[in-house]
Amino acid sequence: MPSFDVVSEVDRQELKNAVDQAQREIGQRYDFKNTDSSIEQNELVLTLRTASEDRLRALRTVLEERFVKRGVSLRGLDWGKIEPATGESVRQVVTVTVGINSDKAREINKLVKEKGPKGVSTQTQGDTVRVSGKKRDDLQAVITLLQGAGLGLPLQFVNFRD
Repeated sequence: MPSFDVVSEVDRQELKNAVDQAQREIGQRYDFKNTDSSIEQNELVLTLRTASEDRLRALRTVLEERFVKRGVSLRGLDWGKIEPATGESVRQVVTVTVGINSDKAREINKLVKEKGPKGVSTQTQGDTVRVSGKKRDDLQAVITLLQGAGLGLPLQFVNFRD
């Protein structure tokens, strides 16, 4: 019986490369001179620090541009609130979400059950959702359905088996 897995993953090397490129760019740009702007990465948590809120918005724009160029989806980013830091500076914590949580998995299961072709079943396995059906065309219809659903997650479809 044909099946595939729905996952939400981020290429960690591309994430690191995007952060490095953004860090290099803010080091060279004139509008970031003497603002002590920085981006710190700790696994999947990024901390943006700079002198003011408008510089923080510019820093966020630079980071998003680098993510897009490196192929890292912006849907998987959870932007924290802007908080004051030491002195006159501000910071913002950005969390990169990986995996499908149980609420989103239930939403995917419900969507496939309601709008998917007959004979297609879903099953949650940890942070992935396995979709199986009788025909390959039905599974491709489910992929199209999930891509157009706008679930707020970067979805990948892996382990397609006939």
